[in-house]
Amino acid sequence: SMEVIEGAPPAEYGDKTSLVIVVTTRSGLGVKQPHGDITTSYGSFGSVNGGANLAYGGDNWGNFISLNGLNTSRFLDGPEFTVMHDHGNEQNVFDRLDLKLSGKDTINLNLGFSRSWFQTPNSFDSQNATAWSGLVVNNGGLGPDGRPVGPTDQVSKIRTFNIAPVWTHVLNANTVFTLGGFARQDQYNYYGSADPFADLIPDLQTNTIGQNRRLTNLGLRSSVSVVKGIHNIKAGVTWQDTILTEADSFGIVDPTFNAVCLNADGSPNTNPALTNPANCGGALQSNPSFSPLLACYDLTRTGPLPASDGCPKSTSGLYTFNGHADIRELALYLQDTITLKNWTFNVGIRGDMYNGLTKSNQAEPRLGIAYHIKPTNTVLQVSYARTLETPFNENLVLASLGCNDAVINQLQSVLQGYPCLTSPLTPGFRNEFHAGLQQAFGRYLVISGEYIWKYTHDAYDFSVLGNTPITYPIEWASSKIPGYAIRASVPNFHGFTAFVVMSSVAARFYGPQVTGIGTTPSSFGVGGVFRIDHDELFNSTTHLQYQIGKRGPWIGFNWRYDSGLVAGPAPCAGGNCNNGPNGTDSIVDVSGITPDQQFQAGLYCGSVHATPTTPISPSGLCPASQYGSTFLQIPAAGTENDDHNPPRIASRNLFDISMGHDNLFHGDRYKWSARLSIVNIGNTEALYNFLSTFSGTHYVTPRAVTGTVGFHF
Repeated sequence: SMEVIEGAPPAEYGDKTSLVIVVTTRSGLGVKQPHGDITTSYGSFGSVNGGANLAYGGDNWGNFISLNGLNTSRFLDGPEFTVMHDHGNEQNVFDRLDLKLSGKDTINLNLGFSRSWFQTPNSFDSQNATAWSGLVVNNGGLGPDGRPVGPTDQVSKIRTFNIAPVWTHVLNANTVFTLGGFARQDQYNYYGSADPFADLIPDLQTNTIGQNRRLTNLGLRSSVSVVKGIHNIKAGVTWQDTILTEADSFGIVDPTFNAVCLNADGSPNTNPALTNPANCGGALQSNPSFSPLLACYDLTRTGPLPASDGCPKSTSGLYTFNGHADIRELALYLQDTITLKNWTFNVGIRGDMYNGLTKSNQAEPRLGIAYHIKPTNTVLQVSYARTLETPFNENLVLASLGCNDAVINQLQSVLQGYPCLTSPLTPGFRNEFHAGLQQAFGRYLVISGEYIWKYTHDAYDFSVLGNTPITYPIEWASSKIPGYAIRASVPNFHGFTAFVVMSSVAARFYGPQVTGIGTTPSSFGVGGVFRIDHDELFNSTTHLQYQIGKRGPWIGFNWRYDSGLVAGPAPCAGGNCNNGPNGTDSIVDVSGITPDQQFQAGLYCGSVHATPTTPISPSGLCPASQYGSTFLQIPAAGTENDDHNPPRIASRNLFDISMGHDNLFHGDRYKWSARLSIVNIGNTEALYNFLSTFSGTHYVTPRAVTGTVGFHF
């Protein structure tokens, strides 16, 4: 809705008219007759969705409320095309209250609450507890406590509330003042399996973990907007305090991870009763990498620890990292949009003051220029902005201070074989450039395109704590992210509408890692370049829709094409092979990943394709001439390069279709709508990513059919 403030006569400049206005998305202000919608849907995987919204008010007040919920057996994209352990539900409530005190004063209050609970999808490895049946330890499916190990059963819960009041005051016909505040909290809980040994997942997880973290964001913001002549000036200030509270717990559930003794052949001894290196006699030898400190939290050991182990008292056997921080930020900005005939200039400056675990101040100029060529309906534009890049807040304390903790440091050293970096994450800065063009061809086709360059000093990415689902931010020396986006759209032409969006992004990061918990051994002291898994050469989305008449049924069609993201540790044949197990130019070694992971990647050796329980070869070796994948693009032998030729997800085409009617019975005040949607019509089996450091492996959605009915009044 758009509200024109009383007492604001137009200010003429050329052929343009300026008004002081307040724009909101949904509001009940002035809606004297209640309006709303009630919708419900049911679809594949037992997915049930329901929602309702209502707007109602008077001349000086209004309220808009929206509620919706979802319950489904496929909540997240899983690591297998077969859906396992993927139930989830969510509920959302939003309410907006508007109060018009006078022709110049308005108060609105936004309230929101959301809750979600969902299972972590299982792979075949985690569903069948294969770690205890030979993949990690051949224990006949039994844990160290002698009980059968069942499927992994990890779940998450997220709760968020948001309170945001705003006061808007019209100072005069050209000036508007706003003052607002906000309070938001996100609480994230991660729960490991009831049987901790079910959390041992080959090559992915060696610890049972738990997480309880809160992010509370409190702040104030105020601005003054002035529209006069060719100028549209806005000045403002924002202050916020982000309160971080973190509690991460873990216990070792892999008996080979921190073995006390080694067998005669050098393999880890998994006897749960062995807890003291002094008992490594006979054919056994002491493990030179054994960590007495981590042994305090090794749940696979059932015997007593040495009296001198120095273990702190613990009732659960789990280690807990507790972190707290206040991240305070102050931002001041001044900007002006200048309209001069066919030219538009955006000039401004922003100042950010960051005071958290580290401190940083940044002056950030911004400049944008656009020119409208009226005879050809062409708009050209360029812009530049300098920005302060602050660290991600998720597990920021763990990432910044965890290496100062002896247990966290030992966990990283034993698991990854290199030390932590002990300095906190520090804000970086970015220089960002845009160049774009918009071209209209009559009334029926508009094409716009933009090229973007982002050069960041001290660039952020995510990694994981050990082999666990606990993620945290890391900081690299720099990154370069260029890319483009193109859109072509056809407005309504006799009921036909269409658009196509195309884009490409190169996400290149440069070492070394400068702060935080380590990621890969090569990240220390190395200035090499690699591409993170956001990097994709090309993708496009095409949408076509046709409606019979203005009030008739419609049908829509979507086509999504992806050339493929950078893949994770896909085994390759020779070359750098920094992303996976090394081989020679003629032999590929896939022994570093499990048969199920080979199956997820669609690997094959000649006519032998991997299954969830059978690798492509018993030895894990395959001649490069016979090696390949149905789901990955693997570089030819000796050509892999982390920058110019990394392994990628194979290209894919996905098709969706939907049809419906927005007014089935041609009502005026009361309307019924119906829709049928089919996602992935061909049931195409393909990957989004493979063994991503941050998110693991995910398959695209299998075919899903959903029917929706709505009542609108």
